[in-house]
Amino acid sequence: MIVKKIELSNFRNYNSLDLAFDAKTNILYGDNAQGKTNILEAIYICSTTKSHRSSKDVELIRLNEEEGHIKIYIEKNNREHRIDIHLRRNKSKGIAIDGIPIKKASELFGIFNVIFFSPEDLNLIKNGPSERRRFIDIELCQLDKIYVYNLMNYNKVLSQRNKLLKDLYFKPDLKETLEVWDLQLAEYGKKIIERRERFIKDISNIIRPIHEKLTNGKEQIEIYYQKNCEVEELYQKIVDNREKDIKYKTTSVGPHRDDILFFNQDMNIRTYGSQGQKRTVALSLKLAEIELVKELIHDTPVLLLDDVLSELDSGRQNHLLQSFNETQTIITCTGLDEFVENQFKINKVFQVTEGNVQEKTVH
Repeated sequence: MIVKKIELSNFRNYNSLDLAFDAKTNILYGDNAQGKTNILEAIYICSTTKSHRSSKDVELIRLNEEEGHIKIYIEKNNREHRIDIHLRRNKSKGIAIDGIPIKKASELFGIFNVIFFSPEDLNLIKNGPSERRRFIDIELCQLDKIYVYNLMNYNKVLSQRNKLLKDLYFKPDLKETLEVWDLQLAEYGKKIIERRERFIKDISNIIRPIHEKLTNGKEQIEIYYQKNCEVEELYQKIVDNREKDIKYKTTSVGPHRDDILFFNQDMNIRTYGSQGQKRTVALSLKLAEIELVKELIHDTPVLLLDDVLSELDSGRQNHLLQSFNETQTIITCTGLDEFVENQFKINKVFQVTEGNVQEKTVH
C-alpha cells in the first residue's frame, strides 16, 4: 500500500499543492511552523476521517476561505484508488472514494491504512488511560468495521445515558428509563471488551521480541488489558452502580474506563519505570503496531513519522529507521543530519518553506 500523490487546496497554510511521493522513503524538511506536519495530517485524515490534532474541521480550512479539499491517490493490491475529502466551513465534510460519495464517514475505514508516529506518542505510557484507549480504538477502527459499529453505538448510548443521569436531578420520574440504556450499554460494551482483549493478546506476542531487541535483551515486556469490568458481569455492575451514577451524574462502569498496563517482569513501567524506559516501550508499541497491521491486512501500511527522530537517541533512531525498509515512509524533520550520519537510504527529499514545497536532489 502506497500514497502515490496528494493534492491540497485551501488546506491549513496551503493555497495549492500537488506532491508525488516515492514508494519508499520520503523526507519533508524545513524549520518549524512551515507546514510539514500539515501534509502528514492531510494523509492521516484520508485514512481515519479525522485530524490527529484538531476536532473541528473548520480549523483545517485555510484562513478566509469557505472550503478546502484533500485529494489522495493510493495504490493498493496493484490497483489505484482516489480518496476525496471536501471540507466546508458551515457543513459537515464530504467524502468520496473513487469519485463515489459515501454516506457515512466510517465507510472509509480500512480502505487506506496508516500508522502515525509523533513525539506525543512517546508519552503514551506516562499519560492518562484515555490516551491508551484512543490508541486501541484508532487501530481497531482501521482494521475492523464491526468494531467501528460497536464503538460508535456504545459512545452514542453512553452519551445518552450520561445526559439522562444529569436530567434525573430535575425529572426523577425518568429513572425507570435507565434500564433501556443499561441493556444497550452492556450489549455493545461486551463486544468492545472482547475485541480489545484479542487485540492486546495479538500485539503482546509481537511486541516481546521487538522490545527485547531494543533493550539488548535486558527487559522482558508484558502487556495487560486492565478491564473496568469483566464481560459476564458488565450488565449487573452497571445496574448495581445506578445510584452512584445518579449521584455523580456520570457512568462509572464500562470499557470507557479501561486501561493498558505495561510490565517489565514485576515492575509497572508507568508507575516505576524511568523516562527512557517509558519512551522505549512506546517505540516498541509503534513497531509492533506496524507488524500487526501487516499481518491482518496482508499488506504494508503507510508510516508517517512527524519529527520523531529528534526525540530519540542514535541507537533508537537506527532501530526505527531499519525497521521499515519494506514500508512507504513519509518523515518530517528540521534537518537531514540524522539520515546522513546513519547513511540511511533516502528516495525523495522535499524542502518545505511557508507552505511551499520544493523537491531537492538526493545525494
